[in-house]
Amino acid sequence: MAIFALQLTFKNNERRLAVRPAHREYLTSLKEAGKLVAAGPFGDETGALLIYDVADEAELRDILAKDPYTPEDVYEIATLKEWKQLFPLS
Repeated sequence: MAIFALQLTFKNNERRLAVRPAHREYLTSLKEAGKLVAAGPFGDETGALLIYDVADEAELRDILAKDPYTPEDVYEIATLKEWKQLFPLS
């Protein structure tokens, strides 16, 4: 397993807000499945940080392809990197 940090930059805000409930429902299912470690928007609502626990980058890309945000084109990937967790989230 590998942990990945994903930083998103939001765009198309009106469209993003319309699909956000479906996006959050999808994230909830990923959290319940153990694939999503943590997620949330930045305080200024310009983007978000998500931490995934997946087999590899290919699995993460598949997860992103299924996210309701993706076909709506409401974000850009600012950073996608494997992350070495030093301290656990509590």
